[in-house]
Amino acid sequence: MATINLLPWREERRELIKQQFLVILGGVAVIGALLILLAMSIVNGAISSQEARNNYMKGQITKINKEVKEISNLEKRRQQLLDRMTIIQDLQGTRPLIVRVFDEMVRTLPDGLFYTSVVRRGKVINVEGIAESNNRVSSLMRKLDGSPWFADPNLTAVSAASAYGEQASSFKLSFQISAPAPDDEK
Repeated sequence: MATINLLPWREERRELIKQQFLVILGGVAVIGALLILLAMSIVNGAISSQEARNNYMKGQITKINKEVKEISNLEKRRQQLLDRMTIIQDLQGTRPLIVRVFDEMVRTLPDGLFYTSVVRRGKVINVEGIAESNNRVSSLMRKLDGSPWFADPNLTAVSAASAYGEQASSFKLSFQISAPAPDDEK
């Protein structure tokens, strides 16, 4: 029987399969490295794109914040102008009021009574004066109460004023200014 040595063929085949395996392994490694590089470049591109969008948004937010500050400053100036206009309109509307108040104070003043001090604080007028008698003070209170220009007369103090006569009295009272409605004035 003849002996056939199949070992060199098997070894050559093993070497060929081993080389193919190494080539395939190297190819897979190269393809894997390329895929990793491709994935990294895609991720880096996405990151840089997102950073560019973020920077754009930050720029727009800064711009809008400046506009909001400008708008709030304009609103403050508008409110200041409106307040000034309101004050001016109130002053223009109430300018003749003080003349009418003084005229009405003279009309309500009875004989035998005079004022020593008249102080106005807002809509309240505080009056100090001297009267010949307590009846004159009562008459003043009735006239103030009946006047359409004054409201809520309040007598706070009455005391004897002997320097002006036996029955003379000094008094303190306060009342409020209440301008009548336009129909009442006519």
